[in-house]
Amino acid sequence: MAGHSERRAAFVTGATGFIGSHVVKCLLEKGWKVRALSRRKILPSFLYLPGVQWVLGNVLDRSSLERGMVGCDCVFHVAADYRLWAKNPAEIYMNNVTGTENVLYVAKKLGIPRVVYTSSVGALGLNRNRSPADEMTPVGLEDMVGHYKRSKFLAERVAERFFHDGLSVVIVNPSTPIGPGDHKPTPTGKIILDFLNGRMPAYVDTGLNFIHVKDVAVGHVLAYEKGQNGGKYILGNKNMTLKEFLRLLSIITGFPEPRIKLPVNLVMLIALLCESFARISGKPPSVPLEGVRMSRHFMFFDSSKAVNHLGLPQTPIEKAVKEAVAWYVSKGYVRRDRLSNNLRSMRIDC
Repeated sequence: MAGHSERRAAFVTGATGFIGSHVVKCLLEKGWKVRALSRRKILPSFLYLPGVQWVLGNVLDRSSLERGMVGCDCVFHVAADYRLWAKNPAEIYMNNVTGTENVLYVAKKLGIPRVVYTSSVGALGLNRNRSPADEMTPVGLEDMVGHYKRSKFLAERVAERFFHDGLSVVIVNPSTPIGPGDHKPTPTGKIILDFLNGRMPAYVDTGLNFIHVKDVAVGHVLAYEKGQNGGKYILGNKNMTLKEFLRLLSIITGFPEPRIKLPVNLVMLIALLCESFARISGKPPSVPLEGVRMSRHFMFFDSSKAVNHLGLPQTPIEKAVKEAVAWYVSKGYVRRDRLSNNLRSMRIDC
């Protein structure tokens, strides 16, 4: 797929999200022409990137997808409904499964040379002994915890079906991205923010695989250039327990790490109460039950296939965390009374 003499053109869905915005920046840095899908006319200031042609629409509107894709060399389908709770869970399946069906249908109709589909490590299998899983670890729908993971698992099956029908598709499975620009924020960004704002007195015993979000973006472009047709690649880096991650945050910020380890069953009870209130109020629970159920499993992964086959970069996680913290401080996400001299200097550096 590399070696294109003319300037290549890409269409990116999910371009206003955390990973998607970095994919757009990476493409621009590499000289691509970029069309990006957005549901909103007015975007946050940091998303106004020179050279991007914004296409108003969404993944459930095939006409807007067609407007964006015409004449493109690649579609990067990054859009996803990443919620661990929804008043109407059917929305998650519509956005993630039907949306993927629409994107790939239009790409096949227009003869797009390649699609890079952004799945998630949440759609992959896990090893019960907590050893790192890889792309070949056995998995079934019954292994999926919650609507988000189930929807991403089903969407992967859609991508595989289109590959077997003749569309050039490469699947990438990002682990847990960290870095600047997580503006919504994602559940992991919320962990960082809660820590920064002194709202994390305790933790649970769980584990995740972390990667710098910029490496994830580079991994998408590498998947276009070097990925095997129909192949699947974990975009990850370092496996860490939540305790280790919070200790790293403590070292970087100077704030004390939480010392209390809560039993999962107690957190499960709290989550059940929060979800009961959420069903009445319609507002997302402060402790989502789906997130607690996920935390019972250590999501450790082996990304050596992407490193060896694609050349996926492995930026130190310390750098990713520092940049995430500096970005949150610079954008006013951290309470003023929590801005220590150390954080203020990070704000200046940012």
